[in-house]
Amino acid sequence: MERRDYETIATWIKPNGKVLDLGCGDGSLLYHLIGTKNVQGYGVEIDDAKILSCIERGVDVIQVDLEAGLSVFESDSFDYVILSQTLQAMRHTERIVAEMLRVGRQAIVTLPNFGYWLNRWQLLAGHMPKSREFPHHWYDTPNVHFCTLADFETFCDDKMIRIVEKRILRGGNPVKIFPNLLGNLALYRIERS
Repeated sequence: MERRDYETIATWIKPNGKVLDLGCGDGSLLYHLIGTKNVQGYGVEIDDAKILSCIERGVDVIQVDLEAGLSVFESDSFDYVILSQTLQAMRHTERIVAEMLRVGRQAIVTLPNFGYWLNRWQLLAGHMPKSREFPHHWYDTPNVHFCTLADFETFCDDKMIRIVEKRILRGGNPVKIFPNLLGNLALYRIERS
């Protein structure tokens, strides 16, 4: 597990739960959760090469375009639905979050913080931010929605979504003061109000 946000996600998952990992990539998070938390789960991925990696790991994966919704899953089918560092690449943010909370009792969303001080500095210098969290140029980025922590929390308030727990990180370490300025990655555990 090379990503530090995976450690936090794992602490939020109860043993023996049912997990749906959206945009699961190579399946490493779900593989870890199966091994350490004895979860039952599925990954959802669209990329053929990443699906092959999941299969090689023994992770059950379904090829679905998240933009089309999660109609293949019944309501309340999972204890947790995870969307890790993918929300900013979704065209229909409201729909995917609503679908996550329909099929899962809780959702875990992680997202890069566009309000991080280094991103703000690059904007002040006249350039779109480029960093580890935003490694692409403005013209080839898969990201279509950039948001700050304050933006996501306002979104949750507006949509009557309860934030159960949040953790803000910088370089994998917790940020306690000025999180919207000093944190580069946010993790939220949310549920329907």
